Amino acid sequence: MKVALRPRHWVTSTQWHVVTSHGVASTQWHATVAYVVVSHTMGRMSEAHRLNTILIATNNPGKAREIEAVLSECGAGTLGDKHPVAPGKHSVARMDDDDPHLDAVRWVTLSDLEAEIPEPVEDQDSFEGNSQLKAVYYSRASGLVTLADDSGLEVDALGGAPGVYSARYAEVEGEPPRAERDLANNRKLIAALAGVQASARTARFRCVLTLADGDRVLAQASGAIEGQIIDEPRGEGGFGYDPHFLVPELGKTTAELPAEHKNRISHRGVALRLLRGLLRGLKVQI
Repeated sequence: MKVALRPRHWVTSTQWHVVTSHGVASTQWHATVAYVVVSHTMGRMSEAHRLNTILIATNNPGKAREIEAVLSECGAGTLGDKHPVAPGKHSVARMDDDDPHLDAVRWVTLSDLEAEIPEPVEDQDSFEGNSQLKAVYYSRASGLVTLADDSGLEVDALGGAPGVYSARYAEVEGEPPRAERDLANNRKLIAALAGVQASARTARFRCVLTLADGDRVLAQASGAIEGQIIDEPRGEGGFGYDPHFLVPELGKTTAELPAEHKNRISHRGVALRLLRGLLRGLKVQI
């Protein structure tokens, strides 16, 4: 069943600007191949029932698969009797059992909405800014609490490029299939690194997740995984730059890792697990 839109105030992609959050506290956690940084805004929700449905705002099927997989692993993709929810179906998270005012949470995606929402213009110069922009934009447009992701590849030898332009690095004209765009982006990346020694090809995937309720940012979490870029693609899994992103400690690219392993150490997986703790702080148990 499609989810009805309940926009508080309809905005078009050309009208939106990022809202600045405040009251931020931060902490860091380091692991072998990943780290996380978290900021949690202090405006705690007084109406917990607002979290009964959360929209995952992405049109990237690869991102959607990874988010659904990690949420399922954390418990958000199971029903009360612990039977897994089929891929693409609504996921249900149980709330705190000791609070009778809280309902189960249903996770939905943009494809579950009854009307299409135009994509916003991602004009911020950081992953944090674009993630927040998208979360607030889609929350206002849909009337739902929204989780948005902005992520990409940073290559040190290229001054941090492609960075926030990772998805459109090659500037392919028109709207080609995502696989074709990925190939073009990878070709440009390898050409840009021609002559750069392997030791200087250090890079990282970064992901910033933002949870918003209208104009209010409820939580933001980020994760990263360190690696280096190789010329020849390896592996059939993943998407985007995964075939060229080698994790030296593992001797494999992220495209060669089983999905379960990749989701444990990836920038998105790390950020999602950290966000899990923040959701519990907002009275969501997953």
